[in-house]
Amino acid sequence: MLFSLLACGIAGFAFVLLALAGPAYRIGLLSLSNAFTLLQWGGYVGVGAAATGALAAVLAYRRGAKLRLAAGLIGMAAGLSAFAVPFEWQRRDRAAPPIHDITTDLENPPAFRAVVPLRRDAPNSLERPPDLGELQRQAYPDLGPITVPMPLDQAFNRALAVAQESGWTIVTADSASGHIEATDTSRWFGFEDDIVIRLTPWGAGTRVDVRSVSRVGQGDVGANARRIRRYLDALE
Repeated sequence: MLFSLLACGIAGFAFVLLALAGPAYRIGLLSLSNAFTLLQWGGYVGVGAAATGALAAVLAYRRGAKLRLAAGLIGMAAGLSAFAVPFEWQRRDRAAPPIHDITTDLENPPAFRAVVPLRRDAPNSLERPPDLGELQRQAYPDLGPITVPMPLDQAFNRALAVAQESGWTIVTADSASGHIEATDTSRWFGFEDDIVIRLTPWGAGTRVDVRSVSRVGQGDVGANARRIRRYLDALE
């Protein structure tokens, strides 16, 4: 029973490390790199829990101890679950390009105005490097503007409502110019990404362009592209 309990205890410790990484970064106890290191160690400890649980399960199976077998399997499953968190994060990071500024209009991206002072201390600039457009085309060829079949005033009200329903903090909303700016804050690490929405009369409807930019991090593990897709899907 010792190995089974040990596996569960190690798995519990792994989850504690994982759970602390985000809040410790948010309140300034850890730098971002150290918080990610803590995540990695949570995964390593999870592997240790899984190995210990597997050993406990094998020993229990040989002895016909069903309760110990169940405890060992629980410890192994919990350890693998803890390992899966940083593993999935790294998988997404490697799959996504090292960019953090995504837009539906590569030729004339929507411009931020009200958000600019809020990003004064942000490591990431709002200036777009020359090769950014091509990197985005290769990674997210499907991203582009949409046209909604309604006049500008109705489209603006709908666009603002969807932004609010998304849980974003609205920074500014100007119906006359069809301009909305907002900030989306992640729950775990408190990462702040800024969004600007531009609405333009387009034939019998209204064209909607969106730009989403992270304040920190060279890459965004695809978060900005996913955010734009979800928003446009909800708007259509």
